[in-house]
Amino acid sequence: MKNISILGSTGSIGCNTLNIVQMFPERFSVKALTAKDNVVLLAKQIEKFLPEAAVVFNEKMAIELKGMLLSGNKVRIMHGLEGYKAAATWDSADTVVSAMVGSAGLLPTLAAIEAGKQVALANKETLVMAGPVVLKRAAEKKVKIIPVDSEHSAIFQCISGNRIQDMKKIFLTASGGPFLKTPAGDFASIIPEDALNHPTWQMGNKISVDSATLLNKGLEVLEAQSLFGVVREQIEVLIHPQSIVHSMVSFKDGSVMAQLSVPDMKLAIAYALSHPERLEMALPTPDFKNIGALTFDAPDLEKFPCLSLAYDACAEGGTQPAVLNAANEVSVDAFLTRQISFIHIPMVIQKTMAAHRTQSTPSLSDIMDADRWAREKAQKIVAQLRK
Repeated sequence: MKNISILGSTGSIGCNTLNIVQMFPERFSVKALTAKDNVVLLAKQIEKFLPEAAVVFNEKMAIELKGMLLSGNKVRIMHGLEGYKAAATWDSADTVVSAMVGSAGLLPTLAAIEAGKQVALANKETLVMAGPVVLKRAAEKKVKIIPVDSEHSAIFQCISGNRIQDMKKIFLTASGGPFLKTPAGDFASIIPEDALNHPTWQMGNKISVDSATLLNKGLEVLEAQSLFGVVREQIEVLIHPQSIVHSMVSFKDGSVMAQLSVPDMKLAIAYALSHPERLEMALPTPDFKNIGALTFDAPDLEKFPCLSLAYDACAEGGTQPAVLNAANEVSVDAFLTRQISFIHIPMVIQKTMAAHRTQSTPSLSDIMDADRWAREKAQKIVAQLRK
């Protein structure tokens, strides 16, 4: 029996994780759940899975959540960063699913590592912002980090049973998002509803926009660089609209291994939770005879400049990836709230990165300072664009 704490239980990864728990009640038990502000869904999850602890963003939401629960429910309700850290280090939990959105997941995930918990990592920003710091501490604490992103899960599966020194190159696949075939000249008229309409995956708002700009794939490049100990030149992004090949790895003898499946996040989540076993998920294998061609193309970096900016952050390293991530979070929020247009997202990121003086070997404190600086800078740029 694995005892699980889910950081971000009301998001798509969190909900799918709970679906797996429900499918295998003899294997998994939920000990803590956290959310930001979706207290209605969190209350339903608490009543169904009976965790020992639950966390929301602030005290007002905590009071609201408590009022929604049945009088006999004994869950401990907490709020804020200290609450998220408490959930991540909950005594009776041995595995933490890190699925919070954005940079908010970094400190709770680090807390889980400090507490010696196994981490199923869906929060890519943890490694984007502070990969060297996080992985060093995980090695010191002998904590296993298993990726949940479908692409990184695919790479993890491809290299299992192989020597890491024999790996030559990683091929990260991308669906291309909703605007793969949209002319760049039409990007100025894109509205949030368009960007949220992903052709393949059902995801949260922020990651859906990131997929539309291809910045999400850039974040995955940064994550892969840290997670698998490779350099930028060993990672190639390929546009694969069919979303059947979730990533590939080539080896020095010329062999290439790929992980293929239908596009369903439950597969990657289940593998992270059950590794090295595989669960009977009742998911179909791809219908190869009716799929037709599986195609792969290079991304258009002029059309999708956010991916190019992520490559730049990869090359520069240090605090620049944290700045890229922070500027993106600010610009995506501004786009979703209709303060700026879709084409302004890469503009905000580029200007913020250009103004930053990179620290090459930052401490965690340096990274958090860079994150705060970048948010303030990006917000000023957004304000100028609104005038």
